[in-house]
Amino acid sequence: MHEDTIRQNADRIESAHCRDTVDRRTVLKSVLGVAAGPVVLSLSCASSDTLSRKERPVRFGMVTDCHYADVDPAGTRFYRQSLDKLGECVARMNAEDVDFLIELGDFKDQGRPPVKQDTLAYLEEVEAVFQRFDGPTYHVLGNHDVDSISKPQFLARVTNTGVDRTRSHYSFDIKGLHGIVLDANYRSDGADYDRGNYDWTDANIPADELDWLRRDLAAARGPAVVFIHQLLDGAGAVYVKNAAEVRDVLERAGKVLAVFQGHHHAGDCNEINGIHYYTLIATVEGQGAENNSYAIVEVCPNLDAIVSGYRRAACRTLTQARLTEQRV
Repeated sequence: MHEDTIRQNADRIESAHCRDTVDRRTVLKSVLGVAAGPVVLSLSCASSDTLSRKERPVRFGMVTDCHYADVDPAGTRFYRQSLDKLGECVARMNAEDVDFLIELGDFKDQGRPPVKQDTLAYLEEVEAVFQRFDGPTYHVLGNHDVDSISKPQFLARVTNTGVDRTRSHYSFDIKGLHGIVLDANYRSDGADYDRGNYDWTDANIPADELDWLRRDLAAARGPAVVFIHQLLDGAGAVYVKNAAEVRDVLERAGKVLAVFQGHHHAGDCNEINGIHYYTLIATVEGQGAENNSYAIVEVCPNLDAIVSGYRRAACRTLTQARLTEQRV
């Protein structure tokens, strides 16, 4: 196939994912059915129609910054609508039969003024929708998750499959992929964010969590992906203050494919020293289903990760060049 034709076909796939108007499998079949010769652009890992869930590459869903609360809109944030938006995400994940579903923080919000019992009720409502997913679920702590409640209060009301409820940072393994969840909700003095006692621009990974991260990565048998709320790929208000130190740990491990982040509602995608940093667009932003945002990530045997964005979420192919010896 001529290179221009391949690129046009790739554009068709990306457009179908991003606009969420064409069935994924139909497009893949129509394009890949005529593909021949050397592939110069990665289109898909494998057809999930012909492979069982156990045989196919690991696929997971992610969503972020629902900020659910039963409160009126503020600016571009439509808090009440996050329940329906999340419901659409969960239904898609069940239909696509992904291996797990993770949310990247700021799962809930609070009233104006905040009332603890109302905040807990918002958390329970949004978690009930999240738990409609028919598989393992995981949560990343965001700063708004502890705006008027504590970390233990949040963690007691959500399900991180197979994880101790007291853990705000943890890891898990699914089909050879090692998932790492980090908690950057610590002040510079090492104290936990707690019931709004924090400055959202002062996010840190404390020394004991960094030590745990080093040990966890050293023990990991397969390639790893990292999930965090605040950003690791820069410096400034929305970034973890000691992000450079965290990146050094990830790079030295030689096992990390990508970092998936929330917090910065507009989204972004960068690569630093061979590790991809994908920031998912916030669910709460914008009115109506057309402004929803969620994604499915498929990790291929060659360790490329294909991000299929739905609604406003960006589609990306995160290629790997330095970790080719490991396989999922």
